[in-house]
Amino acid sequence: MFTRSRRNLAYWFALSMGGILVLFAGVSYYLSVEGQLQAFDQALYKKSKAIASGATIRLHRGQWQIEPEEAPWLGSDRLSRSSDLVYVRWYNAKGYLVRFIGLPAPIRLTAVPEFQTIAIADLQGGEPSSQWLRQITLPLLQNQQLVGYLQVAEPLTPLRESLDRVRLYLALGVPVTLGIIGITGWFLGGIAMQPTRRAYDQLQRFTADASHELRAPLAAVLSNAQVGLMSPEDSAQQHLRLEKIVETAKSMSVLIGNLLFLSRREGALALESLKPVDLVALLRSLIHDQTAQAIAQGLTFTSQLPEQAVTLNADPDLLKQAVTNLLSNAFKYTPSGGNVQLRLSTMSRHAIIQVEDNGIGIPAADLPHIFERFYRVDTARSRQTGGFGLGLAIAQQIITAHRGRITATSTVEKGSTFQIELPLKG
Repeated sequence: MFTRSRRNLAYWFALSMGGILVLFAGVSYYLSVEGQLQAFDQALYKKSKAIASGATIRLHRGQWQIEPEEAPWLGSDRLSRSSDLVYVRWYNAKGYLVRFIGLPAPIRLTAVPEFQTIAIADLQGGEPSSQWLRQITLPLLQNQQLVGYLQVAEPLTPLRESLDRVRLYLALGVPVTLGIIGITGWFLGGIAMQPTRRAYDQLQRFTADASHELRAPLAAVLSNAQVGLMSPEDSAQQHLRLEKIVETAKSMSVLIGNLLFLSRREGALALESLKPVDLVALLRSLIHDQTAQAIAQGLTFTSQLPEQAVTLNADPDLLKQAVTNLLSNAFKYTPSGGNVQLRLSTMSRHAIIQVEDNGIGIPAADLPHIFERFYRVDTARSRQTGGFGLGLAIAQQIITAHRGRITATSTVEKGSTFQIELPLKG
């Protein structure tokens, strides 16, 4: 699926960028043709004006006559070898040929006064071919009166050769660039698909883990209910099975609640939903609630809180749940007779909450994964203590939503320390 999506991304990227490239190449070629042709026409016009200025125009017997004179690039009867012109023709005001140099000219002028591109037969080499010329026809004026026409032509060979080179560069460059765009699109598609692939893998793992966790309690409920529906037995056994069903249902309810919490609490909390909270007062109320559990498990639970208030903007219920999850985790994995300590301090405009225990600890290989959903270091022990591997994930999500961070350090058989850093108010 991801390979197909990556291929589609690369295809559409190459198609869109290739279309832009082809359009750009076409516009560039068009502008190049227009620019070079304009420059060619300007040069031809200057030459024509220079030739026209060298001609003598005089009135003879009531008629204007044109007497061409030699120009630096013209011979007396033919064009010099250094000249780029193919022919030069003079016509009188009625359009009849007066004189020409170069190729033979028609007796009667047929062209209009403008630039024209024409093709003439070229028999060089024994094979008939066409030679393309750029022709200009200029009206000659004397005292604002038309006295004749000058017609000059120059071969388009240099211009065509230049445009041939441009087409060659485009013909080679566009396919190569399209190939580079395709490879780049494939590479960028792979980069773009990585977050989606990770999210998909996480969703698959999350769904598989959730299904696995729900399967066991559902099986327990079903088996106890089926046994209860069989042949009657004493009321004590029936009561025990009902208690197991209730306990399993509560466990499933907790799991479903945790899953809903994880799915609904994505991203940072809105600033308007936060309110000033005295962290010292919040932790004191939490200590009062957790002390009974610590005593029941034979643990020593101590705290170190500052006397002055530590204020920050937070959701007190969510923050209390995050610290409760850390304390519950410490109580579960600290053997009877162990110590659990809750500390609060401030440093660099941050509130520091630490939960430290001297329990079984976490192996170094498992430490980077403990905040992942459904991850448990000791699966058998987690099932005995009723854990689903969501407490630390929820705690991390809550702290991240408050724009803080949570970290853990641990040594096997010596204990663990979880630290929360939250920005102070103001």
